Amino acid sequence: MNFVTRRLCTPKIVRAAKCQHLKPSVMSTAAVAVNQSQSRDSSLLDNLKYLMLLGSGYLVYQYLGFGTKVDAATPVKNRRSQHNFIADVVEESAPSVVYIEIKDATRKEFFTGQSITISNGSGFIIAEDGLILTNAHVVASKPNTNVIVKLLNGNIYQGAIESVDMHSDLATVRINANNLPAMKLGNSSDLRPGEFVVAIGSPLALSNTVTSGVISSTHRGSDELGMRGKDMVYIQTDAAINFGNSGGPLVNLDGEAIGVNSMKVTSGISFAIPIDYVKAFLLQSSSVKKQVLPAAKRYMGITMLTLTPQIVNEMRQRDQYFPATIKEGVLVWKVIYGSPADVGGLKPGDIVVSINKKAITKANDVYDILESRDNYKLLMTIIRSGVYQELVIVPQDT
Repeated sequence: MNFVTRRLCTPKIVRAAKCQHLKPSVMSTAAVAVNQSQSRDSSLLDNLKYLMLLGSGYLVYQYLGFGTKVDAATPVKNRRSQHNFIADVVEESAPSVVYIEIKDATRKEFFTGQSITISNGSGFIIAEDGLILTNAHVVASKPNTNVIVKLLNGNIYQGAIESVDMHSDLATVRINANNLPAMKLGNSSDLRPGEFVVAIGSPLALSNTVTSGVISSTHRGSDELGMRGKDMVYIQTDAAINFGNSGGPLVNLDGEAIGVNSMKVTSGISFAIPIDYVKAFLLQSSSVKKQVLPAAKRYMGITMLTLTPQIVNEMRQRDQYFPATIKEGVLVWKVIYGSPADVGGLKPGDIVVSINKKAITKANDVYDILESRDNYKLLMTIIRSGVYQELVIVPQDT
């Protein structure tokens, strides 16, 4: 192509359609050259945009503090101390958590001659002079019981129940000790769903077991849980709260108790009493004498939870073996050791659907049957691991 042709086939002239008189081969060659030039320009522009975006992202990454360079020579110990925030919370809070054991003074073990342990739970120190907070159902589960308190350092004390409020399920126990590590009480009014929490307690008599998770709901009403007449809200968390955790603290990342672990429905669904209720209870406890509700006419030895439609739906989503036919009933989430329910074979996690052929839809139905004294024996139909079973329970007169 000569000089004249190159001049006439510049991109400007081609776009102006002034090369129409040239030969087709010349036009084709010129168009290819133009397309290649435009493709290179477009590719260069895309690369430039990508580099600008990558640079902006890197600046944001560094600004938020995520881009801290980890030197390979940095000791592993230092890395752990920088990032194990859960361990920091536990280290600060664990000395305040205690193990509570309930012993039946009227029954002795055959070989040791010591009182039989009928239940255990958790609690935490809220005052240096030996005041301990726990659940009411932990210490008031059966008459004629002794309360034994074990601290993290191994010291064991005889506990004395000071005040009990069955309405809020809170109680205080005092031991004869001073200069104890008291846990700080936070606020439950400003909690947010998704906030990290740590549950500390003594499940299965294993002192200071730690689990962590997040807050699933900050205001789960008592009516949703089938607890009529309580007029309370509960904190729902997915932190594992097992049997024996009852009465232990639910702690935020500042090391403050923001709840009292109360009950577990199933894996991933647990509830705690907000600490604001605790503060109100403590204000009144100085004027409230030791209160334990009169025992039922017949004692069975279980703690129950009404299965509402909301709880049933959540359990069905988390447990693939949960029976699809269950829409209501009563969940047994605690059985006192040596109680009539324990002797009869009832276990935590069982779902009671009927007693003496009468359908059971809420916990009050069970209490009504116990108080009626119409039947000496209770034929209970339960569901355990998706299988229907029948048990015979003989309640104890008190």
